[in-house]
Amino acid sequence: MKYLDLAIANETIKTTNIKGKEYAEVNQRIKAFRMLYPKGSIKTEMLSNENGVCIFRAMILDDDFNVLGTGTAYEKEDSSFINQTSYIENCETSAVGRALGMCGFGIDTSVASYEEVANAIENQVITQEQADTYTLKFGKYKGKTIKEVYQTDSKYIEWVINNTEDSSLLKVISMATGIVIPTEEEVNRKSELILKIKHLADIDKLDIDDIKDNYDIKSLTELDIEQLEEIVNEYWYRTIRGNK
Repeated sequence: MKYLDLAIANETIKTTNIKGKEYAEVNQRIKAFRMLYPKGSIKTEMLSNENGVCIFRAMILDDDFNVLGTGTAYEKEDSSFINQTSYIENCETSAVGRALGMCGFGIDTSVASYEEVANAIENQVITQEQADTYTLKFGKYKGKTIKEVYQTDSKYIEWVINNTEDSSLLKVISMATGIVIPTEEEVNRKSELILKIKHLADIDKLDIDDIKDNYDIKSLTELDIEQLEEIVNEYWYRTIRGNK
């Protein structure tokens, strides 16, 4: 494949705008590929499809069966409404788009195709209706909505929150139940403040039991960041002033 031929083929590709940036659709990349390689091949292979997670690999070959490029894509069945019915097809399309992009088709602005970017955005956006009707895909309440489970067994939802690293699932739980789920940064900040309070207790600058009594709590983890910062600032200042 000559660069000039590729450039001419790319001139025929129509792009679609997403948030101010142009992306080539996969069908446009396929058309450009067929201009140069009418007898070429696009081969796809499903590498895995387990627990609602699909992985595809695509391979682009020229008329003489030489490999021009490969691409891999990953999709989750429950990541969006579209994926709930078509996640396998979306995964295959994304893999083909990336493979053609690796060959140089439609990459003036991005290797990612329009479909890949649009699907990624769709996965990030969760509507209230989606959150309210989202069903659990595991455990003893598999098939039931998070909202329904929370109303009958809130402890189970709390367990899910504490044992999952799926940020999308946490977002859905928060929207469906109203539970405020702290971000990773907030969790780290809270842990840092609690460690400072324990350090102050170790050097006899404060009594943790007194704090629990004052706030009517059983554990420091029940306090929010603002309350923990107030405690740290007050006793830290006393420590500094006392050392002068």
